[in-house]
Amino acid sequence: MGHSHGHDHSHHGHHHGFEEIREGNKKGLLIALIITTGIMLLEFFGGLLTNSLALLSDSGHMLSDASSLFLSFLAIWFATRPASSSKTYGYYRFEILAALFNGVTLFVIAFFIILEAIERFSQPPAVSSGTMMIIAVIGLLANMISALALLRKGDVEGNVNLRSAYLHILGDALGSVGAIIAGCLMIFFKWYIADPIISVVVALLILKSGWGVIKTSIHILMEGTPTTINKEEVKKELEGIAGVIDVHDLHIWTITSGLDSLSCHLLIDDKSDSQVILQVAIDRLKAKFNMEHTTIQIEKSQIRHDDMNV
Repeated sequence: MGHSHGHDHSHHGHHHGFEEIREGNKKGLLIALIITTGIMLLEFFGGLLTNSLALLSDSGHMLSDASSLFLSFLAIWFATRPASSSKTYGYYRFEILAALFNGVTLFVIAFFIILEAIERFSQPPAVSSGTMMIIAVIGLLANMISALALLRKGDVEGNVNLRSAYLHILGDALGSVGAIIAGCLMIFFKWYIADPIISVVVALLILKSGWGVIKTSIHILMEGTPTTINKEEVKKELEGIAGVIDVHDLHIWTITSGLDSLSCHLLIDDKSDSQVILQVAIDRLKAKFNMEHTTIQIEKSQIRHDDMNV
């Protein structure tokens, strides 16, 4: 009995759903990109006009948002390129690289905001609070519309690339809220130190978001088991198939968000029908774990191979 490899090729429905989600992601990103770019320009010139660090830091963050949204949009477009002989998985991983880059830029932006705020602590400059608040309110409304566009059109929960773009927008919304609070404190109490204090608070929240995206992206790039799947449960499910003696060399990884892969070896009873077991394994993995990209090697007692390094 040779090695029997199983691939589930009956995934047209899943593929259609997968592509539909990607189209929604593209639409959501495009709407958010147009809105963010417009507000970024408004906040930048508004920050210069009012001498507000809260507004300038927010516009700087929005510049990174516009870049990250553009990169995320580009990544989804790039990922649709067909697989080639040198890139057998296609270009889906480009989305994860984009998410990682976005996570790193969140860190860089937060660092520069904190740096500028430290300088302003010793001598808080006067700020045109009223104008600053008007611009911050416009920014907040725009961020909410952008966030809503991504939530309604795209898969923010399941797609790390889209989530990284969404977190950039949420960070912006926090920046706008911070600028509004700082504006109130400056108007009513002439407390100009509120501007750098709130900038630091926003920067720390941005750092938290950035770390989450970086962690998830690195986990995927390191071929980590998807967080939605328990490897032990998968092993138990496969071992529960009648005729299966042992499951080994089990690997589960993510190609891109929403596209998981599995490979394993099943040692089966010599009297069992390998094709029947293979079909049961394919069906169970699809039904219980929504995994359709599976490679299963069926082995009987006469098959010998060395232990794998991984």
